[in-house]
Amino acid sequence: MANRTDKEAAAIHGTNPQNLIEYISRQKIYDSIYWKQECFGLSAERLVDKAVEITEVGGMQGEPQKPTHFICLILKMLQIQPDKDIVVEFIKNDDFKYLRLLGAFYMRLVGRPLDVYQYLEPLYNDYRKVRIRNFQGRQELGHVDELIDAMLHKDRLFGIALPRLPARTTLEGAGQLEPRISVLDEEFDEAALEEQQEEQAAALQQAAAAAAAAEQQEQQEQQQAQGEEGEVREEGDGAERRREREKWQLSKEEKRRRERELGRSGSRSRSRSRERRGGRDERRDERRRPSRSRSRDGRDRRDDRDRRDGRRARSRSGDRRRRSRSRSRDRRDTRRDDRRYRSRSRDRHDERGRRDDRRDRCVWK
Repeated sequence: MANRTDKEAAAIHGTNPQNLIEYISRQKIYDSIYWKQECFGLSAERLVDKAVEITEVGGMQGEPQKPTHFICLILKMLQIQPDKDIVVEFIKNDDFKYLRLLGAFYMRLVGRPLDVYQYLEPLYNDYRKVRIRNFQGRQELGHVDELIDAMLHKDRLFGIALPRLPARTTLEGAGQLEPRISVLDEEFDEAALEEQQEEQAAALQQAAAAAAAAEQQEQQEQQQAQGEEGEVREEGDGAERRREREKWQLSKEEKRRRERELGRSGSRSRSRSRERRGGRDERRDERRRPSRSRSRDGRDRRDDRDRRDGRRARSRSGDRRRRSRSRSRDRRDTRRDDRRYRSRSRDRHDERGRRDDRRDRCVWK
């Protein structure tokens, strides 16, 4: 009685929901201790508490092929057949990853293809690690998205044959499903946008560089044109200067010629004027000669007086020097005499002192 399906449970895929698990596996589950102790009389409300306590996923394990807690709860859900809302809440729960996998695997077994794709595909974004118990009884490390992919693409999982699921392309072709938008697609789109932006920036930089190069070329061409114009101007200025020089030289030559011509005609007049000036100069010299002789006599007399006065001043200064020298000699002689007198007096005083000392010694003896 405890292993029968609920009377209100509907048939799934045209058969009893418990028949989705093979007969041998069901009998091993019924004989397990966990089924008898924890799953007996279990309702949908209490099923949540038991699902939260799960620490691994898997089917049969070990050499005697004992069932895991995960597969036992799957069979209990097939037996009591909880509401779809409860299963959807299991799938949407982010806090307990094993509870999410329990609801996802049950939805894969009993759900319609549209519901399976609608509720299981969002779980591709869950990359959390989970423990998987293999058939040898060993634990393996896996991820939630890997198990969801296996549910959608494999025929067997955890030792249970999965119902046939039509391909997504057929459903999209029939218009029942919209094309799937993945998070990776968004990342790829962002990367593509970034690449496009980088390409645009590179193109702009290239265009700016090309514009700058064109501007430089234009400036160089302008400078060359200006240089050529300057050379042409310089050449024109040089030609004008040459012409001016030639004119100046021609004018010089003409002036020289005129001067030569004038020199020939004016030499005669100059010679006549020189002769006239020579006669006038001779007359002036004859008039100035007596005055010059008188001035010379006065100068000679003055010079003689100056010489005599200089000699007298020199003789007087010589006499003064001689007198001062004689006075200094007399002073030196007097100083020497004083020194000699003082030295003699000192010698006499010393002799007297010596005599007194001798007398004193004789008296003491």
